[in-house]
Amino acid sequence: MTQWERLQQLDTVYSQRAFDLYNRDEFPMEVRHYLAHWIEGQDWERASRDSSQAAFLFQVLLENLDNQFSRFAQERDSFLLQRNFRRYKQNFQKYQEEPYTLANIIHWFLVKEREILNDAELAQQVRLQKMLNALDKCRKVGKFCVHFYSILFYSNLLRLIINFLSDISTMLDAADVLRSVLIDEELVDWKWRQQKSCIGAPDDTSLEHLEKWFTQIIECMFQLQKFLQKLDELVGKMTYENDPIPVRKPPLKSRVDTLLTNLIKSSFVVETQPSMPQGRGSLVLRTNVQFSVKVRLLYKVSELNHVMKVTVSVNKFRKFNVLGTLSKALNMAESMNGGMVADFRHLTLKDQKVGGGGKGINDLSLSVTEELHRIIFQTQFDYQGLSVPLETFSLPVVVISNSSQQQSAWASVLWFNMLCSDPENVKFFETSPAATWPQFGEMLSWQFLSCGKRGLDNDQLETLAIKLFGKQQSYDNCKISWTKFSKENLPDTNFSLWVWLDGILTLVKLYLSDLWSDGSIMGFVSKGKERLLLKKKQNGTFLLRFSESIKDGGITFSWVQYANDGTPSVQTVKPFTSTDLKQIALPDILCNFRMMIAENIPVNPLCYLYPNTPKDQAFGKYYSEKTGEENPYLKYLKTKLVFVSKE
Repeated sequence: MTQWERLQQLDTVYSQRAFDLYNRDEFPMEVRHYLAHWIEGQDWERASRDSSQAAFLFQVLLENLDNQFSRFAQERDSFLLQRNFRRYKQNFQKYQEEPYTLANIIHWFLVKEREILNDAELAQQVRLQKMLNALDKCRKVGKFCVHFYSILFYSNLLRLIINFLSDISTMLDAADVLRSVLIDEELVDWKWRQQKSCIGAPDDTSLEHLEKWFTQIIECMFQLQKFLQKLDELVGKMTYENDPIPVRKPPLKSRVDTLLTNLIKSSFVVETQPSMPQGRGSLVLRTNVQFSVKVRLLYKVSELNHVMKVTVSVNKFRKFNVLGTLSKALNMAESMNGGMVADFRHLTLKDQKVGGGGKGINDLSLSVTEELHRIIFQTQFDYQGLSVPLETFSLPVVVISNSSQQQSAWASVLWFNMLCSDPENVKFFETSPAATWPQFGEMLSWQFLSCGKRGLDNDQLETLAIKLFGKQQSYDNCKISWTKFSKENLPDTNFSLWVWLDGILTLVKLYLSDLWSDGSIMGFVSKGKERLLLKKKQNGTFLLRFSESIKDGGITFSWVQYANDGTPSVQTVKPFTSTDLKQIALPDILCNFRMMIAENIPVNPLCYLYPNTPKDQAFGKYYSEKTGEENPYLKYLKTKLVFVSKE
């Protein structure tokens, strides 16, 4: 496995360090990714000191960039990468006279990568060692107890008992370290990953790893509890002066009970957050519409199967009745891997009328879609003499009464889960913080990844950043407020930033997901940059971008054409909306598009998808198979105009 592949498998903290490392201009991440094997096979340290070696590697690097460029040219969905690699080669040309400088840069990046890997490996070793030490002490205490009972009446009784009690205390110290790792680190990290996944982040939210460790340490604590009970039996049968058991055992038992209680309470979690079957995403619920939610006990023990009953309710910030099956037993049959699960599939919220209206009392004038509520789950754990009431909560949900509120509700869910790691903060929107551009851009990228299986690239993000903040040297410190995101209208429009973006996301999800996924849609590009790009290209080169003036989402295409004197001009069609795309798919529009030229001759001016991919190569696999009179576009032409606008 290459060093680069190992970097990609790191957990969130260290993968973010790797991402931050390549958030620089000297050495593009895409070059590092596609040339990983070759890059790691070269001696860049030597090249940084040896001019001839540096010159040789420099030339080979340029050849590899050319080869990769050619491979992209043969792939339909790689035109953006093709363009990027041409730009990377041009940028590297500045090292022609001093190739050892580039060698030194690449060597520096590889060294920094190794530092990240070493730190991650050390952290993992420390974490695993803590767990292994704790479990090892469990086993040792168990073996010691067996040995202790066999020789108790044949050795120095006092010394053995004192040693035994000391070993239990040491073992509890180790168990407390493991408890901290599980609850304060691993479980917290999982909950944050789950929270981000609710708004589209491609994070791993499986619970098998946590369930294994919770089960093992809880079993170990119950075993230790049995050992201490045996000591009680021993004292009942025989005691003597200065017997250490009556004095030292109670605090040990208290520590065991405290550890067990803490572990068991923390092991009760919401595995799948509340969602409606036909909803936009998790955490938006509509009154009188069924929703589902799943809870899980991470202590997996067959004796509790169907024994523990989980009940569901909702917090009292706003009055709701919860309808449906409100009590379910934890059982192993409803889980893919036999975990302890209660799967509530048919719950419904019904708004209670308070006085003359439907809303509860608000401290501030929050809108319905800014009110946050939590679904509450309760059960009772009774096992081996330990009785613990358990309670867990969903992430905050937004409850709406009409589908027209869906868009605003999802905006609230996005904003909360992007910025707030405290799920108890149901009053978040009373003083909602602003988002930094890196946070906001990442969240937007997740939305496109969810709708169209492809996030936003750096160029698209920069276009949006310029739209929001103007041209900046860096956008890392730029911030956007909740009001500017969801309430204030964009300049020269009657809709907000979120309404505009959500309209585009809906358009992508319903009609453009394949084209977005394969990279055919440039999407976000300013009109000025669009003209700059196209006027450098051959006649008939076109690109696809989203309209900035249509509330519910629109897509348009622009192309370059040359006058007889060689002067380029850029033409743009009126944007196509969901109404248009519902009648005919965009690839068929591109295939059959016509404009009238001199003598009323219809011509399709679209030849090459930017930067230089033949149109049929880019979109041919999406064309309708029907031809002639059966072609729906020809029928469409008889009744609907093709919109063409002047520059």
